[in-house]
Amino acid sequence: MAADHLTTRDVPLDPAASAILFIDVQNFSVRREGGEFKDVSEADIAGKYGYYFKRIHEVAIPNMQRLLGGFRKAGIEVLHTTIESLTRDGRDRSLDYKITGFNVPKGSWDGKVIDELEPLEDEIVFPKSSSSVFVSTHIDYILRNLGVKQLVLCGLLTDQCVESAVRDACDLNYLVTLVPDACGTYSQERHDTSLSAIKGYCRQVSTDALLKEIGQ
Repeated sequence: MAADHLTTRDVPLDPAASAILFIDVQNFSVRREGGEFKDVSEADIAGKYGYYFKRIHEVAIPNMQRLLGGFRKAGIEVLHTTIESLTRDGRDRSLDYKITGFNVPKGSWDGKVIDELEPLEDEIVFPKSSSSVFVSTHIDYILRNLGVKQLVLCGLLTDQCVESAVRDACDLNYLVTLVPDACGTYSQERHDTSLSAIKGYCRQVSTDALLKEIGQ
């Protein structure tokens, strides 16, 4: 006879068994002068990347700031991950990152979480060199040591590193909550397509609703 198990993902957070992870909200991919955009023309910043910068600075980052404050106040574990190699020359990067052609050197300004979400001294930051934080870090081991069973995810990019983390966390038996209005990518279409594709792996809850859920 099968053991009892949950039959829904719509489970409110248990603060004692929960954590929030901010994904790749770092100088490299948020700042105009960051490594991802430093060689991009002003015309492309305004055109090709206009939606992206507007979305992250006017919607996603402000909501992440609210989540950060609320989760800290509620005493829920706060974690961060950034794209950052373990070496200066990036020889440890995934083949995908090598082919893509970018490297965030160990200890670089590009690899730092943005000031608006600056980690506290005792908050854990995972440097990663693959799309999914679960592939190139020991986050699963740490989450289990922390007693985390419910993981809240937000950050950049919705349809790349965030989506990868959602899928992997689900397969590793975490209950995943995604906060869509605290995520961003290069177009609204890409954002919406990703949310639709992963709706079977997570519950999707707005910043306002999630803060209310944890009493903030």
